[in-house]
Amino acid sequence: MSIGDRLDPALRGFADARTDLSAGLLGFVRDSLNQRRAETAAEVITAGTEYENREAGDVPVRIYRGGPAPAPAVIYCHAGAFVLGNLDTDHLQCVELARRAACTVISVGYRLAPEHPYPAALDDALLVHSWVVGNAVELGVDTARIAVAGSSAGGALAAGLAQWCAGPVVFQLLHQPVLDDRPTPSKAEFTETPGFDGPAAEAMWRHYLGDAPADSRAAPARADELSGLPPAFISCSELDPLRDEAIDYAVRLMRAGVATDLHVFAGTCHGFDSLLPEWETSMRLFELQGAALRRALHPR
Repeated sequence: MSIGDRLDPALRGFADARTDLSAGLLGFVRDSLNQRRAETAAEVITAGTEYENREAGDVPVRIYRGGPAPAPAVIYCHAGAFVLGNLDTDHLQCVELARRAACTVISVGYRLAPEHPYPAALDDALLVHSWVVGNAVELGVDTARIAVAGSSAGGALAAGLAQWCAGPVVFQLLHQPVLDDRPTPSKAEFTETPGFDGPAAEAMWRHYLGDAPADSRAAPARADELSGLPPAFISCSELDPLRDEAIDYAVRLMRAGVATDLHVFAGTCHGFDSLLPEWETSMRLFELQGAALRRALHPR
C-alpha cells in the first residue's frame, strides 16, 4: 500500500509535498516558510490570550498570557528541523496551549543551523529558561510550575531542557519530537512522506551537528538514564520518519518510572496540525495537549 493510500483522506492533497533541506535551497525554503507562517499567524484568533514580543538577553521571545498572574509557565521551542522557522512558526500552537491550559507560554526564537550549529539552539533555550526564572515576578509566572514543550526539532530542545536545565521543570510536552540521530526502522521506511521524510532527517542532523559528535545534549534519546525526569506527554504521527524515536523514548521513560502519555495519530504525517489546523484530528491533538498541561500545571 502506498503512502498516499495510508494517509487519511483529509491529508492526501499533501501527498507529494516534500521538505528539501539541501544547503543551496535553505534560503529559499526559509523565506517561503516564513512568509506562509506570517500570513497564517496574522489570521489566528487570539481571544482569551494576550501576547507580546520581548528579548531574553539576545534571544527573541514571544510571551503568550492565557491565565492570571502568577501563572504557570511553558517554555516552548518551535518546529523547523533546526534550520527553519521563527516565532511565527507555531504561533497557533502557542495560543492554543496558553488558552487551554490557562498558562503563560514563552516561545523561544532560537538561533538556526547551519550558521549556528549545535549547541547554539539548546544554549538559547537554556538561557530563556534561566531568564524566566530570574524575572518571574516581573513576568508574573510561578517558578514552581514551569513546563517545557516543543514540536519536531523543538521537541529535541524541550527534551534537552527537561534533562539539562538547572531550574525546575514539572512537565514535558513533546509533539513529533526529534530525539535520535541514529537509524530507526521508520526513517528507513518513510523516505517519501509529506511534511518530512528520511532524507530530510539525515540532512537535518548534518546541518545541526556540523563537526560536533552527537551526544545526549544534542540527541536526548542518547541519554543512558531517564529516571527522575518530569512526567511527559508525547505525540507522534504514524507516517513519519520520527515516529519510532518518539515511541521508543516514551517506552524508555515509562520503564524508568516516569509517568508518560503516548499518542500515535493514525493516518497522519509530520506536521499535520500545521498543514490542517482546523481539522478534527488537529483539534483533538490541541485538546489532549491542553488537558495534559492543565493537569500538570493546575494540580488540585
